[in-house]
Amino acid sequence: MITMEDWALIRRLAADGKPKAAIARDLGISRTTVAKAVASAGPPKYERKSGPTSFTPFEARVRALLADTPDMPATVVAERVGWTGSIRWFRDNVNRVRTDHRPIDPADRLTWSAGDAAQCDLWFPPRKILLEDGTRALLPVLVMTLAFSRFILARMIPTRKSEDLLLGMWLLLAQLGRVPRRLIWDNEGGIGRGKKLTEPTAVFAGALATKVVLLPPRDPESKGVVERRNGFFETSFMPGRHFESPADFNDQFATWLETANGRTVRTIKARPVDLVAADKDKMLPLPPALLHLGWRNHVRLGRDYYVRVDTSDYSVHPAAIGGRVDVSADLDTVRVRHGGRLVAEHPRRWARGMTVTDPAHVQAAAALRRAYQGKDQLAEVPDQTQDLFRDLGDYDRAFGLDIQAGGQL
Repeated sequence: MITMEDWALIRRLAADGKPKAAIARDLGISRTTVAKAVASAGPPKYERKSGPTSFTPFEARVRALLADTPDMPATVVAERVGWTGSIRWFRDNVNRVRTDHRPIDPADRLTWSAGDAAQCDLWFPPRKILLEDGTRALLPVLVMTLAFSRFILARMIPTRKSEDLLLGMWLLLAQLGRVPRRLIWDNEGGIGRGKKLTEPTAVFAGALATKVVLLPPRDPESKGVVERRNGFFETSFMPGRHFESPADFNDQFATWLETANGRTVRTIKARPVDLVAADKDKMLPLPPALLHLGWRNHVRLGRDYYVRVDTSDYSVHPAAIGGRVDVSADLDTVRVRHGGRLVAEHPRRWARGMTVTDPAHVQAAAALRRAYQGKDQLAEVPDQTQDLFRDLGDYDRAFGLDIQAGGQL
């Protein structure tokens, strides 16, 4: 078989009018080869004639197995049909015929209307963030991308639990000032599973008069807008950056998003910052406040005078011991109230298993302990520790016995 260069040269010489015999003589090839090259419609290529292979006797049985179970692993198929040769060669052939039995799932190109949807997702930056106790952790970033305008809102949150996910969504929607008609999530446990929302998420959606949509498995196209942004963050935002705390991350990310939202998006040929106003005009109004959001608990304060939020403990003024207290926390602050009066307020810790103590609470506890034990009165009692012997008559009088008066034991 001649090379691509020879084929091109033969056709050029023939087009210039040079006889085929002369071309064959000058190139040292047969006239038959020259004639085929001139007559061919395409460049030469090697084609192996199809014939039986070692896989051929097994192919019918393999197809029967794949017809019932298209995703059966090649190793299992090999075991079922009794294959003993190269597993790599067998796997290549199984993958070749598997496409004939796998169901087809075409993906349509989606179009998004203004105000209709915001795609939500969690992005985990590939760098651990320094926390209050000196440890480092991979923390989730809640990302919300408006499907029509491609406008991005995002914030790092402490956990992926329902309380923090809903707090994060509320803060992003408050930043936007409006509510999309649909909030699209895939299989995130803190939002819901299958077709069922968690109870806090259902209450959240009802309060906003919006709809939280849970995508079915293997439907990446319906949330591709936000997932492509996650890859954009890792290549454009993360390189060369260092973060001293979650707050530092959020500050840097917010500044960078202002620039990112001002860039032209190739698919829509426009800047998100220019389209977001039209997007917001079609959205729902934002309620003034949602009182049920965040971490909330109503407990009786024990003698330990600490309450737990997530995995950390926070001190409470010990005057509330024995009473019922209301514990509430958002992404930044933990507050405890007793009878409507604030009895504790702490910055929320994102590290796990911390104990957060207000020194004023410790001092108040010490004062209450001294008063309970009566130490102020005991200080006025003469010290009797020098007298290690006691009159046994003290015990007689204590039990109402008087031997001298004729009492009998």
